[in-house]
Amino acid sequence: MLTRRTLILASVVALTAAGEARAQQFVNVLTGGTAGVYYPLGVALSKIYGDKIPNVQVSVQSTKASVENLNLLQAGKGEIAFTLGDSLIAAWKGDAEAGFKAPLDKLRGIAAIYPNYVQIVASKESGIRTLADLKGKRLSVGAPRSGTELNARAILAAAGLSYADLGKVEYLPFAESVELMKNRQLDASLQSAGLGVASIRDLATSIAIQLVAVPPEIVAKIGDPFRPGVIPAGTYTGQETDVPTATIPNFLVTHSGVSEELAYAMTKELFANLDQLAAAHAEGRKIRLESALEGMPVPLHPGAERFYRERGVIR
Repeated sequence: MLTRRTLILASVVALTAAGEARAQQFVNVLTGGTAGVYYPLGVALSKIYGDKIPNVQVSVQSTKASVENLNLLQAGKGEIAFTLGDSLIAAWKGDAEAGFKAPLDKLRGIAAIYPNYVQIVASKESGIRTLADLKGKRLSVGAPRSGTELNARAILAAAGLSYADLGKVEYLPFAESVELMKNRQLDASLQSAGLGVASIRDLATSIAIQLVAVPPEIVAKIGDPFRPGVIPAGTYTGQETDVPTATIPNFLVTHSGVSEELAYAMTKELFANLDQLAAAHAEGRKIRLESALEGMPVPLHPGAERFYRERGVIR
C-alpha cells in the first residue's frame, strides 16, 4: 500500500514539475558590445523582466548589435533586441548589402526608444578636423556589417568618400577601436551610439580628442531615417563646443513567435520601470511612452499593440 501511495505521490510531483516547466518562459535580451549603450540598458531591462514577469528565465547576450540581433530574432534565438532604425528598415526589405539575405518577415515592433548619434572621434594629433580630412587616414568603422558600419558607409558616401579613400579600414567594436587609438595605431573611430558612450569617455580621459562634425547638408543627402543632431559641448572631456552630427532612432523589437502575453508584459514593464533604465545609462532618460511609435518601420507585435491601446497611445 505504501509503495502504491509513494508512486501516486511521485506521479503528482512529476506532473506538477512538468506543468511548471511548460509555464517557464525564456527571454534572451540581445544587446551590443559591452562598451556601448545597448549593453547596460539591456542588463537593466533583463533585471526588470526577471523581477516583474512571472515564470520567466532571463539572459543577456552581448552581440555585434543591430544586424546580428535582427538575424538572431528572425531565427528565434532571442525574444527582444536593440537595433538601429536604418538596420531595421534594411532587414524588413531584405537588403543583402546590409547583411540580410532575405526579408526578415518575423520581426515585430515593441517601441522606439532613444536616438543614436554618429560620433566620429579622432586623436588631436592626427590633424583630422573635418570629414574630408579622413582621406588617407586610419579609421575604425565598427564590426563588419554592424549597424555602426552601415552608418559609416552612409556618412562617407554622402561626404563623397569611400573605404578606398582611407589609408586603412579596421572593422572593430568600440572598446577595441579605442585601445588602438590610445596606442596610436588608429587615427579615428566612427561610433554610432547614445551620448556619453563609455568607450569615448574612456578615450577622452586618456588622450586629447577631436570630434568630427557631420554637417546638416551631409545628413540631408542621406535622408530617412537620419536626422540632424548635436553632440552638446562637455559631453566628453576636452570637448569645448557643440558638434553637429547625424542621429538615427533606436528601436526595441521582437518576433512573431513570441506570445501575445509575453510581448504585452515586456512592453508594459519597459514603461513601468523607466527609472531603472535611466539609472543604468543617461540615454534611458530619453525613452518616452508618447514617442514609442514614432517612425516604427515594422508591424507592432499584437501584445505591444494591446498595451498601447490600453494606454491611449493608439486610439
